[in-house]
Amino acid sequence: MLRARWALPFAVGAGLGAALAPRHRRDSPDPRGEAAEGLLARLPVLPVLPAVSAADLPAPPGSGRTELSKYGLPGLAQLRSRESYVLCYDPRSRSALWVIEQLNRDTLSGASDRAACDFQEDDSVHEYHRATNADYRGSGFDRGHLAAAANHKWSQKAMRDTFYLSNIAPQNPHLNQNAWNNLEKYCRSLAKHNRNVYVCTGPLFLPRTEADGKMYVKYQVIGKNNVAVPTHFFKVLILEKESGEIELRSYVMPNSPVDEKIPLERFLVPIESIERASGLLFVPNILRRTSNLKAITAGSRS
Repeated sequence: MLRARWALPFAVGAGLGAALAPRHRRDSPDPRGEAAEGLLARLPVLPVLPAVSAADLPAPPGSGRTELSKYGLPGLAQLRSRESYVLCYDPRSRSALWVIEQLNRDTLSGASDRAACDFQEDDSVHEYHRATNADYRGSGFDRGHLAAAANHKWSQKAMRDTFYLSNIAPQNPHLNQNAWNNLEKYCRSLAKHNRNVYVCTGPLFLPRTEADGKMYVKYQVIGKNNVAVPTHFFKVLILEKESGEIELRSYVMPNSPVDEKIPLERFLVPIESIERASGLLFVPNILRRTSNLKAITAGSRS
């Protein structure tokens, strides 16, 4: 259950969230006769720079910015666009800031075999900043998927891509195998009855009050690469209804044993709580896309 001592007040209920336009399958023609856009074109609005080279940065004449970046910039947002998801990587935590995926009836069907997939290092991440399987060995934590493998049965490669350790975070085994698993199953059930379900998942590192009355952000790290163990996880669901209505559901669970018998609606939180805690912004996109929004709160009938 949610612990009372965590400082951020995740009140039950939901607010506004981001709407992302539907992604067309690569093997399907765009019904509008236009080039189909990928998930990368529909990311949440983020308070970080896009992944661009130093040469692409705007520099007014005489500003000195070109000179400042002559040896390159030490870091920008690290985006990864894969078969089954788009990810923003956090080299400090050795995991993702967020992962976004699209679920619908097509993505949930197929003959992909989870047994044919192995957890693997992400070679696109510098070796200083990536997790390895050895980091998890003996840690007491599961390798918890952010974009879930079972969400992408439509392609063996898509499923295999979810096993990159950049899409993984240390997760309490009881949570991973029970309540969190129930939430993932619930996402898939929603995809069967909606045109599209966009799922954005990520870690949270929340402050809490210690015995001295002061607030601290404390989290464990595992392995020689110091992979950060989140205190909580969030999952934001954006449902595109057949009617054209957009529905939003946003959840937070602690990274600790959670009774799987607790109804999932007990973990609904206002989207604003996730935005404040994660440094991400979802609201601007949905307001640009639609005014036909229904926010699901605890006690709402879905």
